Amino acid sequence: MIGWYVHHHGWGHVTRMRAIRRHLGEEVTVFSSLPAPEALDEGTTWVRLPEDADPVVGSDGLSREAHELGDVTAGGALHWAPIGHPGHQERLAIIADWIARNPVSVFVVDVSVEVTAFVRLLGVPTVVFAQPGDRTDSPHRLGYDVADRIVAPWAPGTIDAAELASRVDRVRHVGAISRYDGRDRDGIADDTARRVLFLSRTLDQPELAATADLLAARGWVVETAGARGDDRVDDVWPMLCRATVVVSAAGQNGVADLAAVGARAVVLPQDRPFGEQEHTGRVLQSDGYAWTGPADSTPAQIVELVERAAASTPDWTGWGVAGAAARAARAIEEVAS
Repeated sequence: MIGWYVHHHGWGHVTRMRAIRRHLGEEVTVFSSLPAPEALDEGTTWVRLPEDADPVVGSDGLSREAHELGDVTAGGALHWAPIGHPGHQERLAIIADWIARNPVSVFVVDVSVEVTAFVRLLGVPTVVFAQPGDRTDSPHRLGYDVADRIVAPWAPGTIDAAELASRVDRVRHVGAISRYDGRDRDGIADDTARRVLFLSRTLDQPELAATADLLAARGWVVETAGARGDDRVDDVWPMLCRATVVVSAAGQNGVADLAAVGARAVVLPQDRPFGEQEHTGRVLQSDGYAWTGPADSTPAQIVELVERAAASTPDWTGWGVAGAAARAARAIEEVAS
């Protein structure tokens, strides 16, 4: 049996788990403070964990934020371990109880240094996911040090991760993992319209509206998916296929989906911890995969980038999407066997 921790920030970690899950033969139990998706693959169980960062009401009746209870980093050794937080304690107890009652072959962590160290202390082999950006701090080094395998979800020679250099024997570069790997375009009609698709929350609403107006004035058909509060699309593949240009952030899943469809793209890296998206954006620009601009690009600048992207012919082969999810599954099974 495989355990799998899914971080609660966004839906990218869930999407990655589901892409890899279909290539695993063992039963999988997922732990996350996110609600379970509407549909899970057969043999997959979802365990909802309590929150570990919400305010706590003390014996004096006062509500305090988690960071007010004490040093949440244990002197810089960890990222998040709030003192005396009931939710934090309960979520680790749930994981420990499950490990004690089940024959766990491997525990996948995407991502949490604290869960990685905790599970390994319980005597369970671990597989962790690496991320772009500067991960040379003490907590990240701890997580990588205790991991049995480190899955780098990018192709060799793309993302430079200095923190992995001394751990190469345990690193598996699998390529970018996309839920759309291998999907074809059957049944998706082409048209002659110039379409631009804004994917995910890349721009604030006023900037999005102003950019859309400028593009429409130039004859572009503007579409959105997850870029506003009311436009969530479960399956964006047909929209990706029809788009002449896709405007996206530089998150790992979003960029992997661009690669899967071979998109002409404008990427606007967002401000994230450890410079994750800025790091990815620099690689995309320097290696010719996409046109990039800062997150605070003006509407006029974005329109110019869209026009440039429309005239480009990117080759996404080097991003390594084809077969990446299956390679990640094999890395997990190396440890489970």
